[in-house]
Amino acid sequence: MRLSRFKSLLCCSVLGVSIAGAQSQADMSGTYSLDSCRAMAIANNKQMRIKAEQIKAAGYQKKEAFAAYLPSIDFAGGYTYNQKKLSIFDSDQHLPIQSFDGKGYSFDLVTGPDGMPIKGPNGEYIPKNVAYLPKDAMTYDIHNVFFGAVTLTQPIYMGGKIVAMNKITRYAEELARSMQDNSAEDIIYAVDAAYWQVVSLNAKHELATSYVALLDTLHNNVQAMINEGVATRSDLLTVDVKLNSANVDLVKVENGLALSRMALAQLCGLPVNSDMHLEDENIDRPDPAPIATTYDMSDVYSRRPDLHALELGVKIAGEKSKVALSSMLPNLALVGAYSFSNPNMYDGFKKSFNGAFSIGAMLTIPIWHWGGNYNKYRAAKTDVNIMKLQLEDAKEKIELQVSQAAFKAKEAMKTYAMTQSNLTKANENLRQAQLGFKEGVSTTDNVMEAQTAWLKANSENIDAEIDVNLCRVYLSKVLGTMDYETYYDTEK
Repeated sequence: MRLSRFKSLLCCSVLGVSIAGAQSQADMSGTYSLDSCRAMAIANNKQMRIKAEQIKAAGYQKKEAFAAYLPSIDFAGGYTYNQKKLSIFDSDQHLPIQSFDGKGYSFDLVTGPDGMPIKGPNGEYIPKNVAYLPKDAMTYDIHNVFFGAVTLTQPIYMGGKIVAMNKITRYAEELARSMQDNSAEDIIYAVDAAYWQVVSLNAKHELATSYVALLDTLHNNVQAMINEGVATRSDLLTVDVKLNSANVDLVKVENGLALSRMALAQLCGLPVNSDMHLEDENIDRPDPAPIATTYDMSDVYSRRPDLHALELGVKIAGEKSKVALSSMLPNLALVGAYSFSNPNMYDGFKKSFNGAFSIGAMLTIPIWHWGGNYNKYRAAKTDVNIMKLQLEDAKEKIELQVSQAAFKAKEAMKTYAMTQSNLTKANENLRQAQLGFKEGVSTTDNVMEAQTAWLKANSENIDAEIDVNLCRVYLSKVLGTMDYETYYDTEK
C-alpha cells in the first residue's frame, strides 16, 4: 500500500483537512536498508561466530586425521631408584678349568693312589685347577638408573581406519559449513520479519495519526453544528468516544513501534536504544511484484543446506561403520627406536649413556572377543539405516513445507489484490460520507462508519503488503534460493 493514497484523500476532503503524516527524512547515517540490516545481523550474530569457530575446529580435526598417514616420532624417558645392587652370583664362584691333552679338552681332576678321580662330599669329581670369580666382580651398581628411547611408528595397514577417519573429518567440515548456511538463512528471515514489522507499525502509526485527525476534525464540526442547533450533545459524545479510543490505539502503536525498533536493533547487533530509521519507512513503495511459485523438488533438495547436512550425516555414519569394521581386521605398523640408558648394558653397566638402534614390524590380528567388535560394527550399520530414514523423512517434510509456502505466497498475493480493491472502495465511501455530512444528508454515525471502514481497509492493506514480503523471503528460504552468501565470507 502507498501511504500517499490516503494522504491525498485527506487533503482534498470537503472538510478541508490537511494532514502531514509523513515523517521528516532521517539523516542518511541513521537510515538502514534491508540489505544493510541483514549484513549487520550476519556479522554481529553470536551464533554465526560460533558456527565460524566450529568450521575452524573441523578444519583442524581434518588436518589431525591426515597426520595419521605420516610417521610419528616420540620420545620417552625416565629415572628409577633401586634399593639394591644387581649381582649375578650369590657368592664367590670357582669354575673348573679344562686342559688340552693332545686329543681334546678335558677337566684335570684330582686322583687317588689308584689313579682314579676322587669324588667330593657332594658326589661330584674334584677339579685340580679352578678359576676364581669373586662375587664383587659381578655386582653392579643400579641404584640410580636413567633411561630413554626415541621411537618412530609408521602405520602400514590399520584396517581402513585412517582412510575412514579422514573422510569423516572432511565431511564434518562440510557439515559445519552447511550448518552455518542454515543459520544464516534463519537470521535473514528473522531480520526480514523484524524489519517489515517496523515498516508496518510505522505505516499504521501514520494511519492512526490520520484517523485521530479525522475524528478531531469531525469533533470540531459536530461542536460547531451543536452551536448552530443542528446537532445534539449525544452526537458529540459518540464522536468523543471514538476519538478517545483512537488516541489509545495511537499510543499502543507508538509503543509497539518503539519495541519493534529495539528488537530489530538487537538482531542487527546495535544498541537497543539506537535511533534506527528504515529505508522503506518513508518512501512510496511500489506494489509488490508477483512471487514465482514454480519449483522442481530435485533442485530444492540440492539447494537446501539442512538437507545437505543430513546427507553428510549419512556419509559420516557410513564411515563410522568402517571404523568399527577395522577393529576386526589386522593392523600392521613399522616400528623403529633408539634406546639408551645410564648405566648401560653395552659396556658392562658402565655409568654413562649409551644406546642402540632397533627396527621391526608389529602385527595385531584380532582373534576372539566374544562378538564385541562384531556387535559394535552391527550397531554402526544400524546408525547408517537410521540416518537414511531421517533423510527420507526430511525430504517428505520439505516437500510439504515447500507446497505450503507456495500456497501461502499465492494466497498472500490474492489477499493483497483484494485489499487494494477494498481500499479504493473505502476511500470513495469516506469521500461520499464526508460530502453527504457536509450537505446534511448523512449523519455522524454514517461518517464514523465510513472512517472505521477506511481505517480497517488501510490497516488490512498494510498487513497484506507486509505479508507478501514475508512470504517471498520465506519461500526463498524453503526453496533454497536465498542469497545468504552475499552477507558473509563462506571461505569455500
